[in-house]
Amino acid sequence: MDQDQVPVRGQYQDQDHDQAINEIEGFLLWEAEKDRARTRAEAFCAGLPWLTDSQRREVELRYCQDQRDASRAYLERIAVRSATLRTEYEGVYRALRRRLVTALLSGSVAVAVLLAMAAVGLTAR
Repeated sequence: MDQDQVPVRGQYQDQDHDQAINEIEGFLLWEAEKDRARTRAEAFCAGLPWLTDSQRREVELRYCQDQRDASRAYLERIAVRSATLRTEYEGVYRALRRRLVTALLSGSVAVAVLLAMAAVGLTAR
């Protein structure tokens, strides 16, 4: 924690909790992907009845590895794209927030000026 940061009650616990949930979710998703790869490998080898048991294990192993490599590459591309989109959307959000604050302040100043002018007009009568 930086010296300038003041912990808000539960803020850091929530961040740790969210990170733990993300890690668990990632683990479970990856395990499911590995299971799908095994299932696809078994289905692929079922179509090759002439393989010996050792050949079948070797083909299944290589097929699973290939599927995992493809899945990992795909997930890494998704992660990079997600980070890019997050950065882009955060920039858009900051710009919109600036516009809103500017509009709010401009409106407040306009109302204050109108009220001041009305007060001056009433006292001049």
